[in-house]
Amino acid sequence: MDLQSLPTLTYLSDNVTIVEKEGVKIVRVIHDKATAGITLHGGHVISFTPKGQDELIWMSDTAIFDGKTALRGGIPVCWPWFGRIAAPAHGFARTSEWALIEHRENDQGVIIVLGLNHSPQTLAIWPFQFQTRLYVEIGDKLKVTLETTNTDEKAWTFSAALHSYLKVGNITQTTTTGMGVEYIDSLQDAKMCQGGSTLILTDTIDRVYTAPEAQIQVQDPVLNRTLVVENSGHNSAVLWNPWAQGAQSMADMPDDGYQTMLCVESTLHAPCLSAGKTLQPGGSHQLVTTVFSN
Repeated sequence: MDLQSLPTLTYLSDNVTIVEKEGVKIVRVIHDKATAGITLHGGHVISFTPKGQDELIWMSDTAIFDGKTALRGGIPVCWPWFGRIAAPAHGFARTSEWALIEHRENDQGVIIVLGLNHSPQTLAIWPFQFQTRLYVEIGDKLKVTLETTNTDEKAWTFSAALHSYLKVGNITQTTTTGMGVEYIDSLQDAKMCQGGSTLILTDTIDRVYTAPEAQIQVQDPVLNRTLVVENSGHNSAVLWNPWAQGAQSMADMPDDGYQTMLCVESTLHAPCLSAGKTLQPGGSHQLVTTVFSN
């Protein structure tokens, strides 16, 4: 995404400005180490380009920037649930307006902190009090931390995902390793399956890998790089690509969009709301994903 051409609304520092695309406010970071963009709508990272490298994050050319619709691509924040275990699918965080809490910068990069708290709108969907913070660290690497805190007087459960879309040169030529061999196949009614330790896609995929390694690597000979994803605070890694039929069914993805993306997600997976992670009053949890290129 061309962040440079977007009109500036607010100047915050030499490295951080607020810009706008079709009414959606974007925190734009331009630093010697990298450039990046994070929308306040959804707390959504939409771009990360380290200095001297190509864009690492895939965004749909037909993503809908209307301040209401979840953006296609980037790193959607799926919270307080992941998947279609409740409505709306993937929770309400990715379509809520986040607040810019803080920005810090030094020679190594920039840290952007966004916040989302309970409100009458969220309580009508999910009747619990909470505080979430999204820490986006932009430097040689992109590190995104979703911090969830229970500010209620009772315990509650949640699930979550940092739904990263990675940009690749050609999905049929990428090789993914480190995701593990055991997975829940969402295309086979959550059947538990065993696969190989190396993955080359030839069709759609929607899998919850239950025992991923510390690093998942996507080797991309077309763009001549290996994308590395390091996750923590998770219990699984989701890999997803809708392939041609899926892309054609989405108004906000070009028909050939599937060819240049792969989702590798840091996920707290749960089959239902009650099976999620429980936080006691005052308790916190951090879900993290770090993305960089070798």
